[in-house]
Amino acid sequence: MREIILDTETTGLDARGSDRIVEIGCIELDNHIPTGNSYHQYVNPERDMPEGAFAVHGLSEKFLADQPVFAEIADAFIAFVADAPLVIHNADFDMGF
Repeated sequence: MREIILDTETTGLDARGSDRIVEIGCIELDNHIPTGNSYHQYVNPERDMPEGAFAVHGLSEKFLADQPVFAEIADAFIAFVADAPLVIHNADFDMGF
């Protein structure tokens, strides 16, 4: 059974407001064993980086400025995940974004 371990980093906690994803990381499992396939992408949130969020993940506005925006990576991300079940530590938070 294929599963995807997923985690995100964001500009803050408000998925319905102006906060955005800045990093997506995924690891593929097959029967609970890592396959070696992974997906990792930094994302330009097209906004400032609050100090509190920077303190958590260390991703600066300057670093993220040269990264693609989410619309540019969405298809590759969806293709990697496909229809696999997701395993997420804080699912409500990550899925909100």
